[in-house]
Amino acid sequence: MREIIDELSGWLDVGQGSIAMATVLDTWGSAPRRPGAKMIVNADGGIAGSVSGGCVEGAVIEAALETLVTGEPQLLHFGVADETAWDVGLACGGSIDVFVECLDMPSYELARRLRASRGSGMIVTVIRGPEDFVGKKLIVNEAGAASSELPTELAERVQLAVATVSEPKLIAVDEGTAAFADVLRPAPTLIVVGGVDIAIALTGLADMLGFHTVVVDPRRAFGSDARFPHVDQVIQAWPEAAFAQLALTPDTAVALLTHDPKIDDPALEILLNSKVFYIGALGSRKTHTRRLERLARMGFTEAQISRIFAPIGLDIGAANPQEIALSIMAEIVGVQHGQSLPAATSA
Repeated sequence: MREIIDELSGWLDVGQGSIAMATVLDTWGSAPRRPGAKMIVNADGGIAGSVSGGCVEGAVIEAALETLVTGEPQLLHFGVADETAWDVGLACGGSIDVFVECLDMPSYELARRLRASRGSGMIVTVIRGPEDFVGKKLIVNEAGAASSELPTELAERVQLAVATVSEPKLIAVDEGTAAFADVLRPAPTLIVVGGVDIAIALTGLADMLGFHTVVVDPRRAFGSDARFPHVDQVIQAWPEAAFAQLALTPDTAVALLTHDPKIDDPALEILLNSKVFYIGALGSRKTHTRRLERLARMGFTEAQISRIFAPIGLDIGAANPQEIALSIMAEIVGVQHGQSLPAATSA
């Protein structure tokens, strides 16, 4: 929902209320989008978002326009075994299940609130089961309270089935009923320490990819709102004071771009004891060798130090701030998605 919320809000603001939403439920093989990916379609045929990167969009749009007329949700399946596989673009292998429904306003309102507050919630939709209940929802709001259109007994079974779900997932509720748990979480955060030119390009890329962006720099000339108008938060403070204001969670990436020990070392002292998923540090191999020596003297173990990606960014031959930013963002996304990438070097 996060990736289409702006377009959705824009359509509603101009009175475009007849909107269908398609959600990826499950995929196999070459299907490029993950469960939870969404596309919205309005009555004029306008679209935003994507359920397959282009493979099945045409067929899904047709189904969405039909749903806008009938009001009936549809469960679509496209796969290599289907006679339509070639027509919809999955002839290379793969399958995708997509649920199409009319926009549910309570779900949209929850998603909009959660985005603004950086909160968490869940929207659970029955996608298979008794006909009267298909498309009905159980919504868990930011306070953890559940509201439901379902009968009490079924709502309780659905809530029990999704109790441990932490990411968008198709769930079997019972023998004849399945539901999709659409988990809404805050956007991942990128904290950039050092408001240098690379940071301007890097935070722009991160914003485009849906990250919540923060720039930290105690230097007035570098850490200013005027220099970073596109960033969610600029903190003009030393890392110790800035990090005290921020949540360093497993959904946080940090890029240290000053290669100034007075700024980077205090930051690393905090970060190496945190659960952030990525720590990258700018500087040459010689600079990083000296950094490793200082951290070792501070008592950090080799395992802790090896969490640092340095020199920061993938080796793509980057030669200017924009290319360096691209190499850093690619590395962050790779780590975020569990790719095996080399981290710290010793020389």
